[in-house]
Amino acid sequence: MTSFYVEKIDFSNTKELEGIYTKLLEEEITSATQLEDWLIRYSRVQDEVEEILSGHYIEFQCQSDSESAKEAVEFDQDHIEPIKKAFEAKLDEKILQSPYLSELPSPYYDLFIQSTRNAKSLFREQNIALEVEEAKLANAYFETTGGLTVEWDGEEKTLSQISPYAQVSDREVRKKAVTLQANAFLSVQDKLQGIMDELLVIRKKKADNAGLANYRDYMFKKYERFDYTPEDCKQLAEAIKKHVVPLKEELQRKHKEELGVDEYRPWDTAAVKEGLQPLKPFETSEELVGKGAHIFRTLDPRFAELLETMDQRGMLDLTSRKGKAPGGFCSKLPVSELSFIFMNASKTHGDMITLLHEMGHCIHNDFTTSLDLSAYRETPMESAELASMSMELLTMDQWDHYYPNEEDLIRAKKDHLEDIINFLPLGMVVDQFQHWLYENPGHTATERNAAFKQIKEELDSTFVNFDGMEDWQEAMWLRILHIFEVPFYFIEYVIAQLGALQLFKNYRQDKEKAIKQYTDALKLGSSKSLPEVYEAAGIRFDFSQDLIKELMEFLQSELQALN
Repeated sequence: MTSFYVEKIDFSNTKELEGIYTKLLEEEITSATQLEDWLIRYSRVQDEVEEILSGHYIEFQCQSDSESAKEAVEFDQDHIEPIKKAFEAKLDEKILQSPYLSELPSPYYDLFIQSTRNAKSLFREQNIALEVEEAKLANAYFETTGGLTVEWDGEEKTLSQISPYAQVSDREVRKKAVTLQANAFLSVQDKLQGIMDELLVIRKKKADNAGLANYRDYMFKKYERFDYTPEDCKQLAEAIKKHVVPLKEELQRKHKEELGVDEYRPWDTAAVKEGLQPLKPFETSEELVGKGAHIFRTLDPRFAELLETMDQRGMLDLTSRKGKAPGGFCSKLPVSELSFIFMNASKTHGDMITLLHEMGHCIHNDFTTSLDLSAYRETPMESAELASMSMELLTMDQWDHYYPNEEDLIRAKKDHLEDIINFLPLGMVVDQFQHWLYENPGHTATERNAAFKQIKEELDSTFVNFDGMEDWQEAMWLRILHIFEVPFYFIEYVIAQLGALQLFKNYRQDKEKAIKQYTDALKLGSSKSLPEVYEAAGIRFDFSQDLIKELMEFLQSELQALN
């Protein structure tokens, strides 16, 4: 399955990679011009390494029960990543010690230098071995969850394949689907909790080694969150609790009335009312891609061409199957100058949104290929998710390609806008739960579950009745792969959603200008700060209660227009 990525380095011969890095390390630099040229060549090496690492990771996600795919990923984690990280630290030192560093053009190189200094201050050689163990535990999470199946009408199905049944009007059917999904995760809860216990120990050691108070502080530094703080995250949670949770509870109350149920249960939250069928925007993956290409062509022919090229090159793995890891992602392949989309489609409206979302990432990656420095092509997640979440909204006027029936089209738009309201509080729950995990070392799995339940009750709606499903209510966080694989990655979804809503508001006032500002922002990669990227997009990097109140009023007006 190697046709979709390019292997310019023989990973099986680690001496080859060491030699490439050593040559860069030993090269004499005698001018600022030569330093710039050296940085570009270093970036190309990083691209070649990243292409293969990403290719192996994608193959493992696509078939997490494949021994050969697992062996390739584990070889990378055991041998390639340690070489890469050790040499990166030495090369960072070479850059920072160069007498020509101050002669590099400002302000273009300012953020790069800041980032390099930050990486140097965080690097500890002893953490490399810990990160190898950490990556293996993430693999174990994907192996465990990727293998989860349930029996449905005599057939073995993945959890993604039964998710559409959670939306049907027949309450007993959706109760069965939701219960089976919950029980599948609970059946492996002890194993997943054990993985988390080990991760917590490793991550605390990494923070201790770096001389930081806790792993939360370590990750804020690693993610280069220079523009906001943990306290800002807490304030954002409170603002969303004040201005979004009441709207969410109102939507749930109306939905309960539509369904005509006495109690609003976990298997009711995604249900359609009697007489309706769940939205089904496509039947096949070919149809999903084809209709998506039509939509992107109306925004910019370049977007559609990108999707079609990825399809032709085998860079789309869209449907669910046994042995495939859960979730969805876009992975950049910098040598190929394309991206790979991975998802678990089951013919739902959510799958259509996932494709549009991941294509936002692909388009972002495409725009950053013109940046010479690989460091500037590695975009912070707050702007990466702005690209993807905005794409969900900017395409909304073209959703008739998926929904030619106007009634379905209106339902789809309403569902999506309501989903934003439903998501924002949950996003903050996941973020604040992760703060709790690392601010309270030494806790037990039982205390962890109790903390998640408490935080969810404090920051999210309590309208859903979990009587009899309390064990699942406490353990729902086990389904969130980010907590295991990419800790502290979730607040970005909330921040980016607030940005995307601002962009959508601008789009409603001037479509062409909003699209241009969107693409202008994407082209910056990480060569500018987050506030500057947001400003280029015509929006504010802002967590204030006033902004959230304004955006919720805008969302309500959009929903009223659809009614």
